[in-house]
Amino acid sequence: PRWCQHAACQLHSLGCNAPRGRVALTEPAHSDPRMVQKLDQKLPVANEYLLLSGGVREGVVDMDQEDLSVYARGTDYDMDFTLLVPALKLHDRNQPVTLDMRHSTLCHSWLSLRLFDEGTINKWKDCCTIVEHINGASNYFFSPTKVADWFYDSTTVVLGEIQRKPQRGMPRVEQVEKNGTVITVILGVGSSRMLYDIIPVVSFKGWPAVAQSWLMDNHFWDGKITEEEVISGFYLVPACSFTGKRENEWRLSFARSEVQLKKCISSSLMQGYQACKAIIMKLLSRPKAISPYHLRSMMLWACDRLPATFLVQDEFAAHFLLGLIDDLQHCLVNRSCPNYFIPQCNMFEHLSDQTVILHARKLSSVRSDPTEHLRTAIEHVKAANRLTQELQRRGSAPNTPSPQSDGSTGDGRQPDDRLAKKLQQLVTENPGKSISVFINPDDVTRPHFRIDDKFF
Repeated sequence: PRWCQHAACQLHSLGCNAPRGRVALTEPAHSDPRMVQKLDQKLPVANEYLLLSGGVREGVVDMDQEDLSVYARGTDYDMDFTLLVPALKLHDRNQPVTLDMRHSTLCHSWLSLRLFDEGTINKWKDCCTIVEHINGASNYFFSPTKVADWFYDSTTVVLGEIQRKPQRGMPRVEQVEKNGTVITVILGVGSSRMLYDIIPVVSFKGWPAVAQSWLMDNHFWDGKITEEEVISGFYLVPACSFTGKRENEWRLSFARSEVQLKKCISSSLMQGYQACKAIIMKLLSRPKAISPYHLRSMMLWACDRLPATFLVQDEFAAHFLLGLIDDLQHCLVNRSCPNYFIPQCNMFEHLSDQTVILHARKLSSVRSDPTEHLRTAIEHVKAANRLTQELQRRGSAPNTPSPQSDGSTGDGRQPDDRLAKKLQQLVTENPGKSISVFINPDDVTRPHFRIDDKFF
């Protein structure tokens, strides 16, 4: 336990658990959706994008892992982020949001464009599936797969234009790939490589009616943050249930709320969670039945279940690590992992007996010797850090600047590094804080940053 405690802290210091919060949207990230909006005017002009520290593979949103290509930190990228881009917005806080869940399992919904005006329907008709009624009327359902296809095509056009006509200060486009409904873009910013998992979403203000009963229960965050902060909004992300129609079904995402809840989680519990995540991401990678998002949900349930005085103990990171392994084992064996916000939704319901037995055996081996598995996780992180440092050292050496960098600096270092460092500084200095930026698409020289309720 003492060594586990030290190892969990070491993983923390090595950067394995870079703060996973809501972070500011800076130039490399916001230029793409802004230019997509100008391409065909589909995206809302006044839009608020949500940039989360950590990629989809890190479990920052509940998306299907089997659709994702494998990227390794250090080898393929240095920092990773998830960017949620609202394709549609509904901003009614006056009453709970009722979704069309007649055709879906819990936590999923179809989205009819009847909720929107005629102009919006005409704009998005080509990204809908059409259901004809007996009376001759047509109902247009917003299709997550068609929206993702459109967004990938538009993003490819925009990034291709950036590559053909590079401008000073713009990042280098190193890779673009479609992973199911997620567009993965790797940008070179100076000597750093930044991975963005970009997801087109539907944004709602308020709270879904299906999760209304959750608000009636007691929670660990009661009295620490306000209910208004927790229920400020939610998303529909393009992900389907295992029995639903991929072309019609969206998944509810509470990414905004999860950022707020993180403010109430102790640093020692986060260390235990990050250590556990580092282990299971390697050990349980095949088949991809368990994602870090499932582990995050179990951590939130543990916060509700355990005494607050226990959860704030600084020296208990090792206990939290072992406890999370036990919780995961328990959920696997019972094939039960309730969604934190909609407990009626069992995220392990689809698992086969074979998958359950396979992963349960692997977890038993971890539980019998957690020290060895932690050592392995630490070595992986150290190796990734060494790769990153070596590549950045080479990138900082005097050379001929690329057309997409500012060649006016005299120290040989590409000034685009400042963007990456500024982004990392914001993440590091504001753990758990709600940070966003409102952008005027016609004037990106003056972004308005907001950290919690303060503007600068």
